[in-house]
Amino acid sequence: MPRRAPAVARAHARTALPAELAPRRAGPPARRGHGPAVVRSVRRQRVLRQPGRVTARPLRATDLLVVAAGGALGALLRLAVDTAAPDSLFPWPTLGINVVGAFALGLLPALTVVRRSPQVALALGPGVLGGFTTVSAWAGQVRALADDGHTGLAGLCLVATLAAGLVAAALGQHLARGAAPPESQT
Repeated sequence: MPRRAPAVARAHARTALPAELAPRRAGPPARRGHGPAVVRSVRRQRVLRQPGRVTARPLRATDLLVVAAGGALGALLRLAVDTAAPDSLFPWPTLGINVVGAFALGLLPALTVVRRSPQVALALGPGVLGGFTTVSAWAGQVRALADDGHTGLAGLCLVATLAAGLVAAALGQHLARGAAPPESQT
């Protein structure tokens, strides 16, 4: 059997896999001057940006503990605000809690420690702020107001919380984008 040259031996040593040889379509057929119609397969993981998603990495047991501890702290903060607020017909404490929580959640990306540590992001976002804000109490209070015959006040509470929460979250996000360093803005 004749010996092969070293370059030929190296070329034959690695046999190509069928997936690497077969090109795959990259969308609609290319038009003249708009790039190739087929591309080679790329073997890297692509992270999709999903609104509201805190981390793209797999969830770990320590993540659950961090969120649980943050949630307990947030619930205690909510209880402190609820008990310190005076009683009134309109649920002002719940409205304030939800608006402040929405603003803080929008502002979180401005904190360097949140951008650098997925666990801090989990502790503060779904943890503390998730435990602090409350949709269930808000919905229960709106229902109770309506059941007691205060339908106008129930509607006001419903609309005010939604509108103020959305505005507060948007304001927090706007401020976070302005405070974030340029390289992290995308």
